[in-house]
Amino acid sequence: MKKFLIPSAALALCIAAAAAWAAPGTVLRNDKLYSEPSATARVAGSAAKGASVDILAKQGGWLRVSSGKTTGWIRLLSVRAGAGGIGGAGLGDVVGAATTRSDPSRVVAVAGLRGLNDEELKQARFNGDELARLDGWAVTTAQARSFAGQSGLAAVNVPGLPGPKPQQASSPWENN
Repeated sequence: MKKFLIPSAALALCIAAAAAWAAPGTVLRNDKLYSEPSATARVAGSAAKGASVDILAKQGGWLRVSSGKTTGWIRLLSVRAGAGGIGGAGLGDVVGAATTRSDPSRVVAVAGLRGLNDEELKQARFNGDELARLDGWAVTTAQARSFAGQSGLAAVNVPGLPGPKPQQASSPWENN
């Protein structure tokens, strides 16, 4: 019996520690929980909009979350990391955002990237070889037209949209 007491206690301690390391999150929309980080994987359960989840891991555009008794992978864009629900920002958040000064020397422009954390952005470095490799894939207009023709695509002239019409008055009093 004593042989199993120490391993059992260690296992319980590891489980408690793992739960403490999990980050809280809130589900932004009804979504499925998958058994693997893939939309073609078996559905393990579902998470309702507004449900609180524990974020256990991240892989690409997927998060491994625990929601109640169900654990599975959910799309990254379906979860807002951090405590608090969908109810919006609290007064403290609004005041903090309005009164916090930003450091102009720490400007980071990220457009449409979700899934990169601060550490990955800090480790980003310029790679001239990759940029040259990317430039090597550029094609001319003639090459693009040739490829489109080989694929059976044809150019089509599309007429422009009509100009906007003046808004009609919704009330006879607006014209006075």
